[in-house]
Amino acid sequence: MNLSTTYLGLKLPHPLMVGASPICDDLDLARRAEDAGAAAIVMHSLFEEQLALENRTHEFISTHGESFAEATSYLPRPHDFVLGPDAYLEQISKLKRMLKIPVIASLNGHTDSGWLRYAKLIEQAGADALELNVYAVAHDPELTSIEVENGVVHMVEHVVRETKLPCAVKLSPYWTTLTHLSRRLEQAGAKGLVLFNRFFQPDIDLEELDVSLKLRLTDSPALLIRLRWLALLSGRVNVSLAASGGVHTAADALKAVMAGADGVQMVSALLQRGPEHIRAVRAELERWLVEHEYDSLAQAKGSMNLARSPNPENYERGNYVKILQGYARLVH
Repeated sequence: MNLSTTYLGLKLPHPLMVGASPICDDLDLARRAEDAGAAAIVMHSLFEEQLALENRTHEFISTHGESFAEATSYLPRPHDFVLGPDAYLEQISKLKRMLKIPVIASLNGHTDSGWLRYAKLIEQAGADALELNVYAVAHDPELTSIEVENGVVHMVEHVVRETKLPCAVKLSPYWTTLTHLSRRLEQAGAKGLVLFNRFFQPDIDLEELDVSLKLRLTDSPALLIRLRWLALLSGRVNVSLAASGGVHTAADALKAVMAGADGVQMVSALLQRGPEHIRAVRAELERWLVEHEYDSLAQAKGSMNLARSPNPENYERGNYVKILQGYARLVH
């Protein structure tokens, strides 16, 4: 069975890859992922805040670091990051020397500043592609949606000028007009879109009266919003699409591909079950396609997107009315 796909111009034997995670920090885990058949590995992000910290002097940090202790406690310190900027670039080089699969680096930021120059350094370190994780929370009431969107487009244009690496933009599902923004990012030079990143959703500790910092792994239901937007964008933009979040099983991966995904990123399932889980998912993926008489994965790709769906309104309105009406009947 031919499971091959093309993602960001990279020819992959199948769509299953390791998403941005701590797996890239451990060379042994990265090797195990490759041995299990991972098609590619995405590094966790190098954060804009890390590069800003790198440029501060030690005197400034030591003199003023605790001047406003309550406020600064929410800001990251250098030791909060697993890999600093230099170590991150070195890790790319180590992974490239050790692995045969593509290594995709990642930058996480929200402003157009000096951190973007690291795109060039990442290219020089040997990365095969670059993922831009856009984490922009529009908290300023004076900031309009078009201003936020323009900022993201400008960032992508800047990075594309800085590097020859194919760039994917990792977005959230909360944009006002995601389809329009996707088109603009394509025009800006992005070669792919990753759906979706996860916004930090703070809880409150009632006893400590503090923000509770907990990261919860995703489960399969988290895939549903990805499926909706993959299906809406597939065929409407001429870039690679990747699902990120909620892929735990071969069924999840198949749904993402049928919705239009070229690549499928797995993280939570691998953290829970180990990198070897990729081998089981790939085997089940192939088995399903054979049993259902598909000639290749390409035959299934996009078969359930908006353009091909027999019921496109199910994507456009998410079956909203029917679901609510059905719930009302259950109540009565």
